[in-house]
Amino acid sequence: MKDNTSSIKITTFGELLLRMQVSGGNRFTQMNELQVYIGGAEANVCILLSQLGLNTHYVTRLPDNDLSKLALDELYKYKVDTSDCIFGGERMGLYFVESGNYIRASQVIYDRSNSAFSTINEDEVNWDAVLADSTLFHWSGISPGVSLGAALMCKKAILSAYNNGIDISSDFNFRSKLWQYGKHSSEIMPGLLYYSTITIADLDSAEIYFGITTSKNDSHSDRFLKVYESLKEKMPYLKTLAMSFRSSEDATQVYYGMLLYEGQLYESKKAKLHVITDQIGTGDAFCAGLLYGLTNNLSGQETIDWAIACGALKQSVPGDFAIITPAEIQHFINHNSSNRINR
Repeated sequence: MKDNTSSIKITTFGELLLRMQVSGGNRFTQMNELQVYIGGAEANVCILLSQLGLNTHYVTRLPDNDLSKLALDELYKYKVDTSDCIFGGERMGLYFVESGNYIRASQVIYDRSNSAFSTINEDEVNWDAVLADSTLFHWSGISPGVSLGAALMCKKAILSAYNNGIDISSDFNFRSKLWQYGKHSSEIMPGLLYYSTITIADLDSAEIYFGITTSKNDSHSDRFLKVYESLKEKMPYLKTLAMSFRSSEDATQVYYGMLLYEGQLYESKKAKLHVITDQIGTGDAFCAGLLYGLTNNLSGQETIDWAIACGALKQSVPGDFAIITPAEIQHFINHNSSNRINR
């Protein structure tokens, strides 16, 4: 495989957040201390892509204070370019996490109203200049769910990328606790997704955004293909569709993915995850693995295998970021595990 990572520059747009994690497996009502992580879907994608050797470029709006500096320093540590981030507003967005387990679901409480990102104005970024040397623009459905201003800024970025011939990647990423500003996601998302050449979807979001329904009695592959055929009519530039799936077998999580690439369906092996440390950020790691494969001209099978390996390995790492290496990813692909000791 020829490594052409030096010629690739992936630009993303989204909200950078402080994640406040209840420690020790306690519930919110038992909380006596919090662990702090930095996160956000698009930032998570950049962090992993940077570790894989790609040039990444992250754009957001933050307040001009030390909490923002803390967050940006984390991105800088992983060589993510944040030079086009803008400053304004009063506060960073927060989210609080109570970890669940096989019996009880994890819980998330958002505190993002009136954040610097949610009050962004579409005139604050010159996207033609920001995207000048980018090869791909990536965004997710989380950003337009935060506020109308963020949705309008996202639209401006997408149109700039489209008009300048830049490939556009999207992640459906529906969050039911967002979309509180008077617009239903089905009013906003179809128009934004229209221009995507690459997208990561899921069965539920496809129904919420586009009204695409599939039968739960059908196989995942049949449902995937039905969604793809329907999306092609609504997203005319779509070339590549990916999804990840999760199920349980005897108290073990089974995780795998599918990819429609150059007209052919590819399916990964099923990864069995016996222990999960942290699921948050799994989809972003899957996305990063997918974009790595596509931008490096891996085969369809190699690409979906990389995406699933990245998503699986993320679940072994606490926090939003997938702190993993190419060697660990390759080992997982070859052995469906990383349960070795490096000595």
